[in-house]
Amino acid sequence: MDFFSILTMLGGLALFLYGMDAMGQGLSRLSGGKMKRLLGKLTSNKIMAVLLGTGVTAVIQSSSATTVMVVGFVNAGLMKLSQAVGVIMGANIGTTITSWFLSLAGIEGDSFLIRMLKPSSFAPVLAIIGVFLILFVKNQRKKELGMILTGFAILMTGMDTMSGAVKPLAHNERFTGLLTMFSHPLLGMAAGTVITAVIQSSSASIGILQALCATGAVGYDTAIPIIMGQNIGTCVTAILSSIGTGKNARRAAAVHLYFNIIGTAIFLITFYLCNAAFHFSFMGEAANAAGIAAIHSLFNISATMLLLPFAGGLEKLAILTIPDKKEQTGKKGNVSCH
Repeated sequence: MDFFSILTMLGGLALFLYGMDAMGQGLSRLSGGKMKRLLGKLTSNKIMAVLLGTGVTAVIQSSSATTVMVVGFVNAGLMKLSQAVGVIMGANIGTTITSWFLSLAGIEGDSFLIRMLKPSSFAPVLAIIGVFLILFVKNQRKKELGMILTGFAILMTGMDTMSGAVKPLAHNERFTGLLTMFSHPLLGMAAGTVITAVIQSSSASIGILQALCATGAVGYDTAIPIIMGQNIGTCVTAILSSIGTGKNARRAAAVHLYFNIIGTAIFLITFYLCNAAFHFSFMGEAANAAGIAAIHSLFNISATMLLLPFAGGLEKLAILTIPDKKEQTGKKGNVSCH
């Protein structure tokens, strides 16, 4: 992979990140703050909290943004820690929507309808409509709609640019050797965690993985542990946003981290035990964009279904990790009295 291919890939990533940010901002402004008010008025119903977390994240296209909002609400006293747990779980489900949009690039067929579903066909159409609304329409809400459409078009163009840049890697022995190394669960998880922590976006990180699938060199044995690591890496944003906040806000960030770590551990152990028993045939196959989206969704939905009944346990674990200072002082005082 030469200098210009790397430059093209980084340029594609820049377009992807900017498009996602522009689309998210447009959606947020178009909603007129309703998303924040919805979260602020959240009831203690766990299922409703999950649904709201899913819906808000699907709209603003960023689980990190939703989690940061939750940390802010908890810090301001607008939301209880117990309410935050369900929203955080839902945010993980909502973020999978982006990967399904990106998987449209892998659709095959020559009919007009299928060709129009491909990002290379509909992205220019969305860009034309979006730019027209931004430049020539005075209505502010329509301008925001234009921003959403243009942002989505830029996002998909960035994805297409990344895919084109990495295709030559299919014949690169170093690259294929590196991917073989990442098929080890711990190394794959570490790679996914670090990449996502650096770019602070699980959607972008998943997008990069989907782009790499265009090489045909990424197998499911490599993709699965990387996806698990990407879910852990996305927690970094919430942790950073909680620095300097109150104890409950820091606990909310801790819940996000524990949910992903525990969910990943259970999912991987169960998956590899089942694979050892039943020998899943797809493990030796090349991964595709739709398969990546399916695994990403399966993990987040199954982790939520499994851990939602134990939401109180996650809350207690966070409290145990970040205890009340008064409790700590009390314990020290009791020890000194004896």
